Amino acid sequence: MMAYPLISQSEMMKFGSSGLRGLASELVGNPSGLYTEAFAWRLAAGGVQPDAMVLVGRDLRDSSPAIAANCMAALAASGLQPIDCGAIPTPALALYGQQQGAAALMVTGSHIPADRNGIKFYGPHGEISKADEAAMAKYAAERSGAYCPPPPATALPTRHDQAIATYRARAGIITEPGSLSGMRVGVYQHSSVAADLLVEILQSLGANVTPVGKSGTFVPVDTEAVSPATLAKFKRWVGEFNLDAIVSTDADADRPLIADENGDLFRGDLIGLATALFLRADVVVTPVTSNSGISKAFGFEVVRTKVGSPFVIEGMEASYRAGRIVVGFEANGGVLLGSDCSLRGKTLTALPTRDSLLPILAVLGLVASTGNTLSQLRAVWKLPVCASERLENFPMESSQSLMRRLADRDALQQFLAPFGTVAEVDETDGFRMRMLTGEIIHLRPSGNAPELRCYSEAANPDRAAAIVALTLERARAITSMG
Repeated sequence: MMAYPLISQSEMMKFGSSGLRGLASELVGNPSGLYTEAFAWRLAAGGVQPDAMVLVGRDLRDSSPAIAANCMAALAASGLQPIDCGAIPTPALALYGQQQGAAALMVTGSHIPADRNGIKFYGPHGEISKADEAAMAKYAAERSGAYCPPPPATALPTRHDQAIATYRARAGIITEPGSLSGMRVGVYQHSSVAADLLVEILQSLGANVTPVGKSGTFVPVDTEAVSPATLAKFKRWVGEFNLDAIVSTDADADRPLIADENGDLFRGDLIGLATALFLRADVVVTPVTSNSGISKAFGFEVVRTKVGSPFVIEGMEASYRAGRIVVGFEANGGVLLGSDCSLRGKTLTALPTRDSLLPILAVLGLVASTGNTLSQLRAVWKLPVCASERLENFPMESSQSLMRRLADRDALQQFLAPFGTVAEVDETDGFRMRMLTGEIIHLRPSGNAPELRCYSEAANPDRAAAIVALTLERARAITSMG
């Protein structure tokens, strides 16, 4: 009998704010199959019948095809029918699964670097819950020493074209043909799985589209921490091609990225606000990291949550009432639609998972319908100025040590002394401090990557950026001292 390597503790993956994450070098081995087996077990416990189909998609990372193959083999060995949907946007896979009443899993590390990857899991009714994640993690830990990888699944049915067609048709409900006529839009393609699809959809709506920046190698794009080099490209492209906006997504296209006519970033929480206004939302559900100026002053109820789509989904479900339009969004720009809504006599069905297509079309549609530029919309809203950045390759142990240290209020005040006096602390997710000056400083460890994130609000962009930079500098210095 062939001996299979045991899965070590270092190979055990971690669920974070959205899905499972870990090193790609580990996920291409046993862990991806083991966690998929745990997913199949959880589906069966929830009433999914043997032989039920499970859709499998992936992004364009080098490691994703091998991981997807492991997942499909594990599904087949568990008695389920894997359906290969190929390289596809996560929201397209989720939408098709929702319409088919099928479970799904997406192999993607989203915005994190190429040496890492992950898996997002969907039951027949949408994203799995935190309870599901906990049960799957427990199952994987108990089975780790006994797991044997099954043989590859062969002759698998495919549904890539059908899933893409379903997602493309959704664009025609959000905005009508010709609605973007005259708009000059750049599409930053990099290695997004939606690179070509986004160009096709915008062209079908009448926009004059200029594709830019397509890459043959994987490019990690974090919509909450856009690099200075990328921002410089935006500035160059808007000038070179006389663009009204630049749009893009992260790797698996569940987060949008938008820059205005000046090449300045149109932040994710502003994208969410624009979408809520476009859809005439009654309730907005968004994490504490979103701009504090997004309030009932805009005409909707606001519910704040921890960071992560499962928490936003829980908030949307709790807020739903018949006839209410419920919109969720995160500071990264991903929008979740918690209820059906009517647009021009057509029904846009709920899609309670992060999506980039709806917010991109909503933002451009709002520009087209109001006649305002994106920078003018930002000025009209008069929101606090926000900034965010992260420390990469910052061990989770260091983040946890810092959070323990700052739990002492004297230590927290000393840490933030350069910014004045702490007025109040919100511990919904990490530490979100409001200073006596009114400025906000929010420190939050990543849930599934070695990163520490910082968010700030201040009176102007330079001040907000300076707060983030100094806070992260002090965080690295204090943890390096032990």
